[in-house]
Amino acid sequence: MERIVTNPRNNWQSAVEKLGFGFHTTTVPYWDESAYYSFTMPEVLKLEKATAELWDLCLGAVQHVMDNNLYHQFGIPEYIIPLIEKSWTEDHPAIYGRFDFAYKNGEIKLLEFNADTPTSLYEAGIVQWFWLQDFDKSKDQFNSIHEKLISYWRYLKNYLYKDTLHFTCLKETLEDLTNTEYMRDCAMQGGLETDLIFIDDIGWDEGREVFVDTQNKDIKNIFKLYPWEWMLQDEFGKHIVADKNKTLWVEPAWKMILSNKAILPILWQLYPKCPYILPAFYEANQMSSYVKKPILSREGANIEVVQNNVSIEKTEGEYGKEGYIYQELYSLPRYGGNYPIIGSWVIGQQPAGMGIRESTSLITNNTSRFIPHLID
Repeated sequence: MERIVTNPRNNWQSAVEKLGFGFHTTTVPYWDESAYYSFTMPEVLKLEKATAELWDLCLGAVQHVMDNNLYHQFGIPEYIIPLIEKSWTEDHPAIYGRFDFAYKNGEIKLLEFNADTPTSLYEAGIVQWFWLQDFDKSKDQFNSIHEKLISYWRYLKNYLYKDTLHFTCLKETLEDLTNTEYMRDCAMQGGLETDLIFIDDIGWDEGREVFVDTQNKDIKNIFKLYPWEWMLQDEFGKHIVADKNKTLWVEPAWKMILSNKAILPILWQLYPKCPYILPAFYEANQMSSYVKKPILSREGANIEVVQNNVSIEKTEGEYGKEGYIYQELYSLPRYGGNYPIIGSWVIGQQPAGMGIRESTSLITNNTSRFIPHLID
């Protein structure tokens, strides 16, 4: 794995905007093609193997949580537990997830698993692929994201209700909307009838006890780029368990176990000999170097890095009331002051590709940059 400095394409902004990628720059650049990461095929195969193995271990951890009634560790409300278990035993449709890896000196370490509402899907699946076609089309990428999404939606069609598949996210969130519309486009290419509704506009028909769209049509299948824990914070969540249609939510309710960082100590407890899993606990215990993470947080908020009992980096935010986990510190690789994290995608139960986010700090947050990659 090498970081190679290169020249951005002339008028790259126009090139990515033609793809529908409108959030390439905010107050700082998000898409950054002034460099790329180069991998050998053996390195890619190693990442692919780790992704497949960790996916299987995570499924085992979900079963362990249910078998031992460990929901209290996750801050999950009791009223939703029957739906979680029902969605698991009935194998409700699920399509994707993103492991975040540190990759250094040939070692791969799992930092966390974004299993419910992972973003950067469009950048990884489409934008970096078109960059490669302009940069050097003789090269390849670890990237079958687009093909696997279309193929798996086609497969899932048989497991959804014979009805429209709605797609939803928050209003006025260009990043979420872009990722949602990309996922919707893949579903349409997979042969599904779809519709877009913002989550703010989803209605509840009190008389019939069903969710409805803006046309008052029943919502029976819905892909959401909106976290389960947010849905459960208000009355919306109560409607989910009262819903007479038994709407299929993608991702399904059982994913709220894997998207919660409370799963990390359980993975360590179950699989301490796994080379990808870092020691993690619900208390700091005797660790002197660790990362303190809220079990529910986003974009690197409320994280603290402690080295030799000294806090060396910390972020603020609104998370933490549900509790924290403490994960052994594994220093990220450093490339000239840049710290990359590999986001490795699981789509349809299979490794599907990667995207790299890079930061100038140890904590990858909402000012990180997306850097393309290639196989050399």
